[in-house]
Amino acid sequence: MASGDHYFSSAPESEMNLRPFTAHLAGRTYELVTANGIFSPERVDMGTRVLLDHVPSPPPGGQFLDLGCGWGPLALTLALESPHATVWAVDVNTRALDLVRRNAEKLGLTNVNPVTPDNVPDDVRFTTIWSNPPIRVGKNELHNILERWLPRLEPGSDAWLVVQRNLGSDSLHRWMQTTFPELTTTRVGTSKGYRVLRSRSHAEA
Repeated sequence: MASGDHYFSSAPESEMNLRPFTAHLAGRTYELVTANGIFSPERVDMGTRVLLDHVPSPPPGGQFLDLGCGWGPLALTLALESPHATVWAVDVNTRALDLVRRNAEKLGLTNVNPVTPDNVPDDVRFTTIWSNPPIRVGKNELHNILERWLPRLEPGSDAWLVVQRNLGSDSLHRWMQTTFPELTTTRVGTSKGYRVLRSRSHAEA
């Protein structure tokens, strides 16, 4: 990355250099495209891999959210496994969104919407949320992100998050339990230094 580039920058300063790579998603290996100036550009990062190893198959349909999508491993997996769902791939990094768009096209997926946060319609509610959230933006900003999106879960639906243990997963877990009384947040897995958290929205009476 250029000195001014961060994967949570909205517009990386460096010139985009596209290059091919292979990724294993939804049980198959695919030829995709990546670039500099994004998070984990060459591979499915370890946290995302741990999350994928722990989440159950997504519902067959509905509105899905990949929060902090990067080049799209979670969004593409959701779209491949649930072709009748609409997958919102959300990131502030416009280069990452461009890569999600390119990769969805390469896979022939028409059910992926790569958008910035403000371009998700306010009335959309989510049947599931998968996220490897951007912990390094700082605690306050991370809390703001989760406060914006987790309340948009449909009743009876789940959000799945993966957080590195030494970057505050346990304190985040406690904060989520306190902040979202309408959700039941539990730790459902630990692997390779990461925690997988599940937040289930209470079903309507």
